[in-house]
Amino acid sequence: MDLAAITDFNLVAKHGGFGAASRASAMSKATLSRRVRELEESLGVRLIERGVRPLQLTEEGAALYARTEEPFGAIADTVQAIKAGLKHPSGRLRISAPLLFVNMSLGPLAAAFVAAYPDVLLEVTTDDGFVDLRDGAIDVVIRANPRPDDDLVGRCFLTNPLVLVAPPGLPRPADDHQPFPAVMRTGMEDGETWIVVDAANGATRHYRPQAVLRLSSPLSIRDAVVAGAGAALVPVAIVAADVAAGRLVQWGASTRPPIEVWVLHASRRLVSTKVSAFVNFICEYFKPTEKR
Repeated sequence: MDLAAITDFNLVAKHGGFGAASRASAMSKATLSRRVRELEESLGVRLIERGVRPLQLTEEGAALYARTEEPFGAIADTVQAIKAGLKHPSGRLRISAPLLFVNMSLGPLAAAFVAAYPDVLLEVTTDDGFVDLRDGAIDVVIRANPRPDDDLVGRCFLTNPLVLVAPPGLPRPADDHQPFPAVMRTGMEDGETWIVVDAANGATRHYRPQAVLRLSSPLSIRDAVVAGAGAALVPVAIVAADVAAGRLVQWGASTRPPIEVWVLHASRRLVSTKVSAFVNFICEYFKPTEKR
C-alpha cells in the first residue's frame, strides 16, 4: 500500500475537498485526484462519493480517515521536526574520551560547545580502551593514535610532540653512553635509546634512560619528574607550563612521530547534525593559531 497516497487522501478529507487540499499543499488537484483514485483501486473500495458537494466520505473512507489521521499527522510533524533539526543540532551527544584528554582539555571545550549549542546535552565517559560505535551506545570517540578502522571516520584535530624533560637539578648526561635516571611509562622496554634533537643547539643526541620508576599515566610521570625522580619523555602539552615556570627543563624534542589526537564517529553516509557540529567545533577549537 502506498503510504504517501494515504497521506494525500487524509489531506483531502481534512480540508473538505480537492481544491482546498490543493491550495494548502501546493499540489495540483489532478495529482491529488489521481492519488486518491489509485488508493481506492489498491484497496478495492470507494473512499469518496463522487459528484457530491460538499465532499462526502464513504463509510470505508470515514473509517480509514479516523484510523490514520492522528498517526499520519504525527509522522508528518516528526518529519518536519527532523528537517528543522538538520539546521539546529539538538539532543543527547554521547562521547568517549581518554583520561588524559579529559583532565587536560575537556572542561573548557565542553563549556564552549554547550554555550554554542545549548540544545545539545553532552554526556562524556572516560575510557582509554576500544569502544565499538556500532552498538549505538556512543556517538563520538576521542582517541590518541587510533588504530585504523574501516568502520570509523574522523579528523585529527591535535598533534602533540614528545619532549625530554628533567628537573632543573638533574645533570644532563655527558655523552651518549652515560645512562641517566628516568621515569618511564609502563610497557617501555629496558635498554631502549631515546633520540632527541637538543633544545639548545639543534644537534641530535642519543640518550640511554635507566628506569627508576614506571607509571602508567602521563600526568603521574610529569608529577614524578617535577618531584625530582628523573627525566622523562612526555607529550609537550602536559609540561609546557612547568617548563615555562622553571619547574622543569627541556633537554630536547624526540624524533618519534608526534601523538595524534582524533575525533571519530561511525562511518555512515548520513551523519547526525549534532555529531557534525561537534567534529567541526573541536577541530576549530584546537586550531594552532588559537591560544587557549
